[in-house]
Amino acid sequence: MSSTVTLPLWLVVIVGMLSVMAALDHLLLPSARWVMRRRLNKAIDELNTRLKLRIQPFKLAKRQSLIDQLVFDPEVLGEIEAYAAANNITRAAAQALAREYAHEIVPSFSAYAYFGIGARIARFISTALYRVRLGYMDEEALKTVDPDSSVIFVINHRSNMDYVLVTYMVSASSALSYAVGEWARVWLLQSLIRSMGAYFVRRDSGYPLYRRVLARYVHMAVAGGLAQAVFPEGGLTRDGKLQPPKFGLIGYMVAGFDAMAARDAVFVPVGINYDRALEDRLQLGSLAKKQGGQARHRFNFIAFLKAFFAHIALRLRGRWYRFGYACVSFGAPLSLRQYVKERGIDFRVLDQATRFAEVERLAGVLMQRVGAVVPALPV
Repeated sequence: MSSTVTLPLWLVVIVGMLSVMAALDHLLLPSARWVMRRRLNKAIDELNTRLKLRIQPFKLAKRQSLIDQLVFDPEVLGEIEAYAAANNITRAAAQALAREYAHEIVPSFSAYAYFGIGARIARFISTALYRVRLGYMDEEALKTVDPDSSVIFVINHRSNMDYVLVTYMVSASSALSYAVGEWARVWLLQSLIRSMGAYFVRRDSGYPLYRRVLARYVHMAVAGGLAQAVFPEGGLTRDGKLQPPKFGLIGYMVAGFDAMAARDAVFVPVGINYDRALEDRLQLGSLAKKQGGQARHRFNFIAFLKAFFAHIALRLRGRWYRFGYACVSFGAPLSLRQYVKERGIDFRVLDQATRFAEVERLAGVLMQRVGAVVPALPV
């Protein structure tokens, strides 16, 4: 037992490294996670004392848990069975595809990324480019909104600055979740967007399984009290006028709504306007002459470069005074619980044609309210 054992140096180094890794994995890392989780929970509790719309547990849930919950949702499982039978593939392959869709959609919210980074960047960009003003706000009506309700801000889409401006204006009241298009699914950027609580949406996807997974996630988000922001127009307006609304996300939000549940869903109309939108020249330049009653939209890269370097030149000469005013107005909220009671409907039991008609009617009412609070600016 007292004899000497000789080991090669390389083996001693490997054993030492494995010992350090085991100590980190079983002793130091769990303690560090506990400390970080405790600090995070304290920060969330402090935030919730200042926010008008509290951060709900759904937003703080682990991403993998939400993915599992989504994949094993009864309606998603039913669609998986139908997809496997229709495409002559195994159920496991169809479920793997559903899990891939869930990974693509579900965000991973970080309070530090949202309030510590995102909100500060949004404030800097908004105030650097515009003189930001708060327009009309129905304060008495907004005070009646239950802080635990699921609040959906319905916004007109005037510029790509809308995301940044609304994030800045609402950061003192809530942490918003946006639906973001596939254009943002690039390396590093998509991780930042997910950490801000946004979820990715494929535009005009014709795959029933994907639509079912997306619909159930949106339903889970509304039932969990997630504060969201939607742009019903779907894309930027080219001439400043409100465009006809698209019903996809709003339809998903109301399809599974239970008026007898404890949590209400409240739509808040938001109107945005700018003296000059960043894309004004590009939007006007992209409107070609109408042919056959339809306008052709073209991106004029030369016009973009001219406008960009013209602003740089003005900045260097000290003659650039931002793009004027940007104004945000908040209208009277619409309670979905009260709306369905007044209409005498239940979206869950309507047939497809009737539900589509009712969603179209609701979207029209919301867009009318948005149009009523879009501010008129000097320019």
